[in-house]
Amino acid sequence: MSQSGLDDEELFGEAATEIRADVEDHLAAARDALPAASAVWDVEADNTLGVLNGLRTALAVEEVEEHLRDAKKWYTIGERADAFEDADDLAEEIERIEDVLDDLAEVSDAVGDLASAIPELRGELEELHAAGEDEAADEDEAAGEADE
Repeated sequence: MSQSGLDDEELFGEAATEIRADVEDHLAAARDALPAASAVWDVEADNTLGVLNGLRTALAVEEVEEHLRDAKKWYTIGERADAFEDADDLAEEIERIEDVLDDLAEVSDAVGDLASAIPELRGELEELHAAGEDEAADEDEAAGEADE
């Protein structure tokens, strides 16, 4: 084999190692950017809407999505170049983070729906109770006039 052949093989090995390290780094950053369990469980607020808004903020995953996208990009390049001897662990980690992201997106959508619905429900209940109080006041006034 020529000297350039050895150099090419050596360079390819280095590139494969660097690609794997990039994938691992982005996966670690994606994991670190995931919300802590306590952030979605322990919420302080004065009312239901505050709890929902706090939860929606805790479920923000844009940074996770960016790191996962970069990890998948480098993983795909490494796979297509057949640069990895064994990349099953990387594929499994990518899948685990994708599954958690899917769950987070689903919960975030549900929280968003609730955050929109709760103020409407509150308004409807207030109107209904106010109308009931008005009717009761009218009945009391009519009963008072009938007694006179």
